[in-house]
Amino acid sequence: MWRGIIHAYRPFLRIASIDPITLHEGNTPLLQAPRLARAIGFSGSLYLKYEGLNPTGSFKDRGMTTALTQAIAEGARAVICASTGNTAASAAAYAARAAIPAIVLVPAGKIALGKLAAALAYGAKVLAVEGNFDEALALVRRAVEIYPIALVNSLNPYRLEGQQTAAFEICDQLGRAPDWLCIPVGNAGNITAYWKGFRAYKQAGRIPSLPRLLGVQAEGAAPLVLGHPVDRPETVATAIRIGRPARGAEALQAVQESGGRFIAVSDEEIMEAWRMLAALEGLFVEPASAASIAGLRRALAQGVLSPQVEVIVAVLTGHGLKDPEIALRTLSSPIPVQAQWDAFRRVLEPIIEKSVPITSPQEVRG
Repeated sequence: MWRGIIHAYRPFLRIASIDPITLHEGNTPLLQAPRLARAIGFSGSLYLKYEGLNPTGSFKDRGMTTALTQAIAEGARAVICASTGNTAASAAAYAARAAIPAIVLVPAGKIALGKLAAALAYGAKVLAVEGNFDEALALVRRAVEIYPIALVNSLNPYRLEGQQTAAFEICDQLGRAPDWLCIPVGNAGNITAYWKGFRAYKQAGRIPSLPRLLGVQAEGAAPLVLGHPVDRPETVATAIRIGRPARGAEALQAVQESGGRFIAVSDEEIMEAWRMLAALEGLFVEPASAASIAGLRRALAQGVLSPQVEVIVAVLTGHGLKDPEIALRTLSSPIPVQAQWDAFRRVLEPIIEKSVPITSPQEVRG
């Protein structure tokens, strides 16, 4: 029985040897995506690491189980973080599991409702900061210097200990490392953790070679592409709306070591990739997750990635229910229909005629 990433990968993790604070996170599916690959012009094997199936709906749970486990081992009485949403939900859930308080700071009016609702439901004290994520993180960093509370943002090294396990799983699931890994980049802890994981597996002899990294940022929040901080980051992909990534220097080093690239994509490209993931592969993700596909599509079009590459893995970081407002704002509304057969049939038949091959009138007449 799967019991979480600490049980599965403890020999690779620098973590206290106590019973873990876990919700049995990890073990997420690696799904092949042939229709999506064809649609974006890739002839090799494209796989999607669907992290939205972690307990709180995002990859953050991997790092939170290790961060909370270590915090408890060190005697922490409460935890605190700044968040664009996913970290808030995850920290709140794992703090509840550990029976300690969680305090989360979020940018006022800049957090998806699904993430805010989760953090509140798990019992966190949520503070809405009148500023952006970077300003909220500055407040949190100052607070932990004064008060006896544990910081659980990705600045916490134990977060990366847990998040690297996604790289382990990909290699275990594929039987090798991919040629390229495409991943959204906000605060840059995740791409740093993946590189840490791939390197650990290679050092242990589990894989013969390392992948190249394609880090994808939104054009309105692309400090690692631009080469300087962005004071007022803006993008529809709220999870990566960060202008001063805390792990930026390490992410730059990881991408350089891998022989990879950073790339920026527009909100329009992100939303097109978001629609393609749902329509072609049946995967409903939050917009930031779709950035990896938007970046891959652009990289293929620009010749950054050769179409002859054999295996690419794109990371989908969070579930679509994290940000349902996007779907409601951008997709068509339900079609109203009366609860009568003739009225229903008048609406139904045009839909069938457009979408279902009809070989006989009896098929729709019943």
